[in-house]
Amino acid sequence: MSHHRIDFIELPAVSLERAKAFYAKAFGWSFVDYGDQYADIRGAGVSGGLRKVDAPPPRGGSLVILYSDDLEASERAVTDAGGTILERHDFPGGRRFQFLDPVGNELAIWTKA
Repeated sequence: MSHHRIDFIELPAVSLERAKAFYAKAFGWSFVDYGDQYADIRGAGVSGGLRKVDAPPPRGGSLVILYSDDLEASERAVTDAGGTILERHDFPGGRRFQFLDPVGNELAIWTKA
């Protein structure tokens, strides 16, 4: 992982089972389930996952996720450049925040725990 490089792509899915079936059939991807809310994508050429959501996201689909060596410094850099923090949360193995850039793209930045 490299600081401020794209590290992961996340796709929201109202049904993980339907999404996994589609991507497995269409592209031959496989998955590793992490509970009933998340499935890691294998075989897509880039690291990624399917994230369970209650409804399709109003701000768009896939989520580009960058890695950071210093999450707090990255958050300051985002806000100093005009980005808007949307949410912060911890997850098994790390922490992340999601933000909107000044033209409306939603991205996230994560770091290891």
